[in-house]
Amino acid sequence: MQLKPDGEAIFEFTGSRKNNIYEGYRPSHLIKDSYLTTGIHNYYNLQDENNIELRGTITFISPESYPKSLWIGKKIAMYEGSNVVGYAIITNIFNIILFDDKR
Repeated sequence: MQLKPDGEAIFEFTGSRKNNIYEGYRPSHLIKDSYLTTGIHNYYNLQDENNIELRGTITFISPESYPKSLWIGKKIAMYEGSNVVGYAIITNIFNIILFDDKR
């Protein structure tokens, strides 16, 4: 079953993870205070070695569990275990369940 992406983001990776990104990468995302969820990444320009920004989509697991948790410009920490490996900055929201219209 192919899931539809919930939103688009600019991805910023830190440390060793920066050079080891792959299509379908699934880090944990701190979607709201004290709530981590898995998100599946798909990238638009992963193979472009000259890319300045890595852009793509995120498909979250069970978005109905954290409604109204996204807005344009939100910076979400991404984790592998207890280590922060980067950030996703939300640029577009496709899933209206996640959209916080008060921001």
